[in-house]
Amino acid sequence: MNPSRPHIRNRFVFIGDIALIIISVLGSFALRLDVGELPYYFPSVVLMSAVALAIKIPVYYFFSLYRRLWIYASTGELRLITVAVTAASVLTSGVMAILIVTGNVYRGMPRSALGIDWLLSLVLIGGSRFALRILAEQSMTSRTSGKSKRAIIIGAGDAGALVVRELQKSSQLNLTPVGFLDDNPAKQKHAIYGVTVIGTVSDLPTSIDLHHVDEVIIAIPSAPGRLVRMVNDVCRVKGVVSRTMPGIYELIGGKVNVSRLREVDITDLLRREPVRVNDEAVGATLEGRRVLVTGAGGSIGRELCRQIARRNPAELVLLGHGENSIFEILLELQQDYPNLLLSPVIADIRNSERLTQIFKQHQPQVVFHAAAHKHVPLMEANVVEAITNNVLGTRNAVQAALDHNIERFVLISTDKAVRPSSIYGATKRLAEMIVLDTARKTQRAFTVVRFGNVLGSRGSIIPIFKQQIANGGPVTVTHPDMYRFFMTIPEAVYLVLQAASMENGGETFVLNMGEPVRILDLAEDLIRLSGFEPQRDIEISYTGIRPGEKLTEELWDQGTPLAKTLHPDIFRLENDASLPSLNLNQAIDFLSRLSHSAEAEAIINQLDELIPGSSIREASHLDITSII
Repeated sequence: MNPSRPHIRNRFVFIGDIALIIISVLGSFALRLDVGELPYYFPSVVLMSAVALAIKIPVYYFFSLYRRLWIYASTGELRLITVAVTAASVLTSGVMAILIVTGNVYRGMPRSALGIDWLLSLVLIGGSRFALRILAEQSMTSRTSGKSKRAIIIGAGDAGALVVRELQKSSQLNLTPVGFLDDNPAKQKHAIYGVTVIGTVSDLPTSIDLHHVDEVIIAIPSAPGRLVRMVNDVCRVKGVVSRTMPGIYELIGGKVNVSRLREVDITDLLRREPVRVNDEAVGATLEGRRVLVTGAGGSIGRELCRQIARRNPAELVLLGHGENSIFEILLELQQDYPNLLLSPVIADIRNSERLTQIFKQHQPQVVFHAAAHKHVPLMEANVVEAITNNVLGTRNAVQAALDHNIERFVLISTDKAVRPSSIYGATKRLAEMIVLDTARKTQRAFTVVRFGNVLGSRGSIIPIFKQQIANGGPVTVTHPDMYRFFMTIPEAVYLVLQAASMENGGETFVLNMGEPVRILDLAEDLIRLSGFEPQRDIEISYTGIRPGEKLTEELWDQGTPLAKTLHPDIFRLENDASLPSLNLNQAIDFLSRLSHSAEAEAIINQLDELIPGSSIREASHLDITSII
């Protein structure tokens, strides 16, 4: 318990209840009778007081009214008090009714006093307990007033109300809410928990000055990036701390809860307005199913496991090659979902015999294939590994799924697979071909979900930029006009699961990534979020485009039509004409033989011939210093 909050011991509450029960009985007679009649009914008052004490105290104890911290009383406790007082009053009335009918040890008894006693007991017993909470909160406020920081809450909805309540209850946060800002006209000048809506979000600069605000809290989980950016820019100019709630897709992922405040992050600046459609379909696809995730220790794989676990699968198989990463996600899921059957499996997807054993043992019904080598420059230097893992490993996973009658198979792909200029992109395009070719030949529900970069994944630019900023710079950007699509990991995974619930087989789903983001702008935003100014405190230097990189990426080939789906952020490629009519298995067998003999140049030539629009051979010679 917070040591700064007073704690009234329940033995004092017990003693107080004895007095209140007697007062309630006396009050019921006093309200029912004239003052002159009270002496005549005094024996009945004594009798009813004794009966009430004998019955009500044990009933209150039975309903745990003496085993609660009433300084935290809420509507749940109010319901409990109502039930306990009503039950006690009914029993008391029953005993008194029997005495009225059968006994003559009293001089009369007004029946309506029993009902009045119930009402008075409810008011006195309930009021006394909520008075403890009020006194505790007033005591806490008096101790913290004058030294706590002042905060404005952006958003006067359910989340904003939750934040205000948390700030009012916890002195450790050392924050006093002074007002809400909300754009809803109907909420203006109204109060929530005693805190008034003092204006709209556009009034933030003047409100900070007028109310001497020290901190601004964004309490809108669905707030788009433009709103977060505007608030953060104002706070930076004013020298005020800004914090935010997790975004809606973070909440969907189950990793965080709505009351967890944190500093504004780069992911918040790129939020899009969330659209949730047919979430029940996702649950129907996964609930009660045995689900296997390859690459479960990676950034996408971990988030897949988190969101799948929330849908109550019968079993979740965590397959990965790195034991530490699998161990970490296993511990997390065991803590969050103690009743879920989790099966950690350390295996390499390049080992087809091992995959067969795993599929035979666990009999998965749904497979999400997220395992891949993904670092573009590193794969330029390790062509053989890219082929064996991304191509041959995918073929092994697809074959194991076919052999064991998997219901659904979903390949996680990338925008770099479109007209690839890198080894990584080419191997992911071949992985797509394997899955789609299998779906068309077998009419099975095997599909591809393609999207761009995800923020914060291991090996991505955000962690690299953060490390460079922590080191004092410079922050290295390859080219001032380099653009990329970005999406948060929870959002991307949510849409992957949504697409998986739509699949019939043979589709390539493309996620709506929004507008591409300039990498230079991303670096500048991250520097500012770290409390510095670009080119003044932290230098930005340009290193040149790395081998295999493009200035811009595409999510589909030009000329390939897109079809809408049930979800506005998911599209389906219609008739992917870029798939060549060739014997894919023979081509991959040939690549397998080349990889066994480590013929990297021959592999590159073969990839350029196999994949339409590819330009892998045009990539400049790899300089190992350009990998980062």
